Amino acid sequence: MSEKVLVVEDDFNIAELLRLYLEREGFAVTIAHDGEKGVQEFDRTSPNIVLLDIMLPKLDGWGVLREIRSRSAVPVIMVTAKGETFDRVTGLDMGADDYIVKPFDMKEVVARIRAVLRRYSAPDAGDTRRRLTFDKLIIDMDSFVLTVDGKSVDIPPKEMELLYHLALSPNRVYTRNQLLDEVWGFDYFGDSRTVDVHIKRLREKLENVSDQWSLKTVWGVGYKFELKAQPEG
Repeated sequence: MSEKVLVVEDDFNIAELLRLYLEREGFAVTIAHDGEKGVQEFDRTSPNIVLLDIMLPKLDGWGVLREIRSRSAVPVIMVTAKGETFDRVTGLDMGADDYIVKPFDMKEVVARIRAVLRRYSAPDAGDTRRRLTFDKLIIDMDSFVLTVDGKSVDIPPKEMELLYHLALSPNRVYTRNQLLDEVWGFDYFGDSRTVDVHIKRLREKLENVSDQWSLKTVWGVGYKFELKAQPEG
């Protein structure tokens, strides 16, 4: 069965060009020309991935992304005519999986869609531990649930993936660029502030929960999940 792509784009010419190219590449494509319709089509079609413009009528791309993330971890690629770092960081921080800046090459669009779908569907190579357990902390990637001190905590997909990636290799130090490449899975053109933003938000959820582990900054290098005791399971 063809993988389904929802394109939310108010420019009719760009939307039709995307439809023609993606259908030629074997995808099933649904088009929405405003944000409200985009949310409706998301609920109706249950796409495998969303290509989401930022500047939309009725409900902008940030609003659509917020609605999607309130109900699903389906991957979203943001499309923007803006090149400011703020836009890229904001989108990634809110749970977008990738971004493309207009004007774009259609081959790049297809390559990024396929790369994100591979990351989303493929199990972690080399490690089958999808549920990590530490003192007062359970990171369950199969159910996508974070349990902190016995309580389920709402968490955006990228924060969850970042925490899992760090905790999978306790005490290993990762640079920001390594985390962008290994968690976001694409070459990030711009500053790496998005990693700092995600770490800050994770700390707000995890601070002072346990004295056996913590998210540590290694100054001048990057970050690590510091473990002072072995995981319980």
